[in-house]
Amino acid sequence: MARDERGRVPVSEFYGIAIAMYQTDRAPAHFHARYEQHEALIAIDTLELVDGWLPRRAFALVLEWAAQHRAEIRANWDRARQGLSPERVVPLE
Repeated sequence: MARDERGRVPVSEFYGIAIAMYQTDRAPAHFHARYEQHEALIAIDTLELVDGWLPRRAFALVLEWAAQHRAEIRANWDRARQGLSPERVVPLE
């Protein structure tokens, strides 16, 4: 999967929400969720907000998606720590 100029690797996209990871991110294990001009970092293990903000509905959709795919997201975090590109995760339907 291709990275952008900032090292961002897309993981999934649904309802206008873009999920990504960065190979250079530091602990705690997390992913980035972007909706319109808002961005949040969400912890994989607890699904708690680490930093940033998303509108309530977008945040709820991200949490629903993450709860369904937590093992895949965690595997992607581990892949990224090894310098490998994260794999795509099925979007929320």
